[in-house]
Amino acid sequence: SFYRVLTAEQKAKALKGQFNFDHPDAFDNDLMHTTLKNIVEGKTVEVPTYDFVTHSRLAETTVVYPADVVLFEGILVFYNQDIRDMFHLRLFVDTDSDVRLSRRVLRDMKRGRDLEQILTQYTMFVKPAFEEFCLPTKKYADVIIPRGVDNMVAINLIVQHIQDILNGDICKWQRGAMNGHSRTYKRPFPEQTESSS
Repeated sequence: SFYRVLTAEQKAKALKGQFNFDHPDAFDNDLMHTTLKNIVEGKTVEVPTYDFVTHSRLAETTVVYPADVVLFEGILVFYNQDIRDMFHLRLFVDTDSDVRLSRRVLRDMKRGRDLEQILTQYTMFVKPAFEEFCLPTKKYADVIIPRGVDNMVAINLIVQHIQDILNGDICKWQRGAMNGHSRTYKRPFPEQTESSS
């Protein structure tokens, strides 16, 4: 949703599979930060819609209303510290590289790309960017989920943790003031409250 609007030159490269969408600079981090900040503050937001076939941000948006739980996912969501610090629970889904490649090939072929272009883009941009920018952010995760969607034990534990938070009286927003360098956007987990044992 938060890819930058490309220039004509960048879009031409993208259509040939020669633009690096896996680099941190490919994302509109300012818009991402503003949107997340508004979500944390309980405001209704409009999330951009991106067309992966034409590599364009569309005029349509998706409206996201205030909620006690918001899931935000992406390959580099932990890369920017200002954005990373807004999350209450950070999950890193660790999937085997062969599985990642096969999923990407199937997905991109559905988007009308040919196999040679997909594999070239993977070896030139995707794999190196994963190793340089994405994989190092694993250290910021609170929970690492091996085997991804196949790991039902981890998924069930996370669902239960979220339900426990919602069933307590900690699901109201705790709005923090701006104190120098620290921003307290977070709602406390049970272990962070004085009354918890």
